[in-house]
Amino acid sequence: MVSTLRLRPSLGLCVVALVALTLSACSRQAPAPEPVRAVKLLEVGASPLQTRVEYAGDVRAQTESRLGFQVAGKLVQRAVNVGDVVRQGQVLAEIDGQDYALAAQAAQAQVAAARTQRDLAQADWQRFSALKEKGFISGVELDRRRASLQSAQAQLEQAQAQAAAQSNQSSYARLLAPAAGVITAVSAEPGQVVSAGTAVLQLAHDGPRDAVIAVPEGARGQVAVGQAVQVRIWSTAERLSATVREIAASADPVTRTYSVKVGLQGQPQPDLGATAYVSMDSGAAAAQAALKLPTTALWQQQGASMVWRFDPASATVQAQRVEVGSVEGSEVVIASGLEPGMQVVVTGTHVLTQGQKVSVYQPRHPEAAH
Repeated sequence: MVSTLRLRPSLGLCVVALVALTLSACSRQAPAPEPVRAVKLLEVGASPLQTRVEYAGDVRAQTESRLGFQVAGKLVQRAVNVGDVVRQGQVLAEIDGQDYALAAQAAQAQVAAARTQRDLAQADWQRFSALKEKGFISGVELDRRRASLQSAQAQLEQAQAQAAAQSNQSSYARLLAPAAGVITAVSAEPGQVVSAGTAVLQLAHDGPRDAVIAVPEGARGQVAVGQAVQVRIWSTAERLSATVREIAASADPVTRTYSVKVGLQGQPQPDLGATAYVSMDSGAAAAQAALKLPTTALWQQQGASMVWRFDPASATVQAQRVEVGSVEGSEVVIASGLEPGMQVVVTGTHVLTQGQKVSVYQPRHPEAAH
């Protein structure tokens, strides 16, 4: 009797739990249906490929010289600044040339001493020649005097050459403009000690000018020396005929681009440093067409490029794999995977799923679709 009473509470608890589970199952609501999303569609069609490529660059002189002194010294004067127009032979800068002036004076003194020795040897040779005619000396003694004269003459010529070299060294203390042009860079200031050959100034020579651009490594084969191109000057909108004049032999180690110099034709020449846009044929046939999509239409799945293709019959979207050929600005060229006439979702691709039912977006105002 006692054991029966003890089992009754546990049995009641089981009944209560069973009833609670039954009620919860009856009250569970079905999941809400997925909303029908409105999507923007684009009908795939063939459009012409871009046949001209435009590169931005700047205008530079065809000849640019980095000027430096031929001797070392302390820079005591710089007579020009960036942007100054200079003429040929104008003094641009000077270094302290006192030591070179003293060396030139010493060389002149050596020339004077060598000339004195030469004159003395020549007088001896003339005197001994007269004695030889009278038979007072032998021919050997006269030959010795002739050798002394020749040695003195050689020493004089050596001293004169050294004096000329020292005179040049003294003149090298002044940096002269090798041609007329414009100063485009300054690399040293007064008081600075510069070594021989160190660039102090940069001079852009007057005359023909180039538009210098950087061509990507992948487009290097589409550019050739002598190729005709068009150049547009940004500041004036002027268009000039030009020719590719020089292509760098190797790519820049940092940017991996090739420097290309385009010789500008016609007068007047554009300002130095002006922005220039160089247009050249990309090599694609003008009549060639391709399927293009905006970049917003593409999404990635396991490393493959995908688009959402709209099925009008079921009003659903289906994943479609495509192969991308190239990129033109904000559009991509589709190499394979699509056919003209297909409709592709171009916005909101990241919120769609396979087989999802969608509706076509209709703008409230018809002009908004344009």
